[in-house]
Amino acid sequence: MQNIPFSRRRFLGSMLSLAGTTAAPFAMNLAAMGNAAAQSADDYKAMVCLFMAGGNDAFNTVLATDPPSWNEYARLRNTGGADSIHLPGVGEAGGVLPIVPATAQTGRAFALHPQLAPLKDLFDNGRAAIVANVGTLIQPATLAQYKAGSVALPPKLFSHNDQQSTWQSGSPEGASVGWGGRVADVAGSFNTNAMFTAISAAGNTVFLSGRQVRQFQVGQAGAVPIRGLSGSLYGGAGALQAIINDAGSDLIEQEHVAVVQRAISSQSVLSGAMLAAGAGGVPNPPPYVNPNTGVSGVNPLAVQLQTVARIIGGRGALGAKRQVFYVTLGSFDTHDRQKVLHADLMARLAHALAYFDTTLAALQGADLRRQVTTFTASDFGRTFSSNGDGTDHGWGAHHFVVGGAVKGRDIYGAFPVTGVGHELDVGSGALLPTTSVDQYGATLAKWFGVADSQLAEVFPNIGNFSRRDLGFMTAA
Repeated sequence: MQNIPFSRRRFLGSMLSLAGTTAAPFAMNLAAMGNAAAQSADDYKAMVCLFMAGGNDAFNTVLATDPPSWNEYARLRNTGGADSIHLPGVGEAGGVLPIVPATAQTGRAFALHPQLAPLKDLFDNGRAAIVANVGTLIQPATLAQYKAGSVALPPKLFSHNDQQSTWQSGSPEGASVGWGGRVADVAGSFNTNAMFTAISAAGNTVFLSGRQVRQFQVGQAGAVPIRGLSGSLYGGAGALQAIINDAGSDLIEQEHVAVVQRAISSQSVLSGAMLAAGAGGVPNPPPYVNPNTGVSGVNPLAVQLQTVARIIGGRGALGAKRQVFYVTLGSFDTHDRQKVLHADLMARLAHALAYFDTTLAALQGADLRRQVTTFTASDFGRTFSSNGDGTDHGWGAHHFVVGGAVKGRDIYGAFPVTGVGHELDVGSGALLPTTSVDQYGATLAKWFGVADSQLAEVFPNIGNFSRRDLGFMTAA
């Protein structure tokens, strides 16, 4: 390697720290993407993955309330302590919220957590659906096969990091490519600028990393600029700009300069394209109220979704016809104080989804709800049995899909037996999934524009399942 003047070496060595949190833009890859037939698309679609980090307790999110189910729920979850995770009954003041799915499940009745009233409204209005007992699977499995070890299973079940990665990529921690990124690889040729195909409003995520597409990370204000390109730093922005532009003759330096310059350019393009926050742009989220304290404040999840809406509003200037987004809500690892903590999380979830729905209904004077689909994901579900005031790591869980293109007001998949010791209980009421993440994602991907022949590129295990489309999305 050629000798580099000390001051320049120092700048090059510290460039990533100068970039702050913009790791993804530095990794931009502008390679042209396949699926040339998609170039003729004249519509817009976006998928938004809402990841509930920590493992959401689906048993306290969507509840079976027919008498046998509710009695078993009350028996096993009412620990008698002040922090009992048992919820109020149906019809009580502040009790669980009954829902009536369009497709009846014989002998069953259902409800949502008391803090999900805005989400119940979306469900009742046909813009939200529930997909039952979704989880990481390689192929269908029975309880007998699970116990005998006679069927391929995802590695490192019940581990947060590994199951977060498996949900998002199909492989445990260390995976480099996620299924959201693979969807973007296939459908990205809809876009004239591949740079803005996969966007995270919640930091780095394997979900959005593709083989060709590289995720673009944004903050509340949009793309995060490289510090020092304006203002004063080591002799002024001009000095830093000169160093950035001086590639020299070394190939590594030249590539580094090209990547940095693309990052600067993309930041400028996005900043000029996305809508403003607040008056004259995308309305700020209304205050969220903590149900435990009555104190109102800012809901960070709603702010992330506001950022997504601001970028969607700039889709024309960005040349975007297909975009995949990622947002997250944390603190779902409720081993302790679950009744209180989970109530607050459910309130934040419902508040943010209702805000996003209202915002998309009138974005730039148009109703974009049919063009944007938000879906939930999480590390895993939790155990049905309580540890006293919380629950432990489980497996399968119920998830929400929200948007105007969703065949809403229904539950997809057979809702499992409530309790423990049944044919899907792998221990303490942790559910053996009956719907795989691959099937869940493939249904979304088909709506998004991924052809049947391309699904195996995105979901390598999809061929192990008889159903590729669960039916909860309308035809493209």
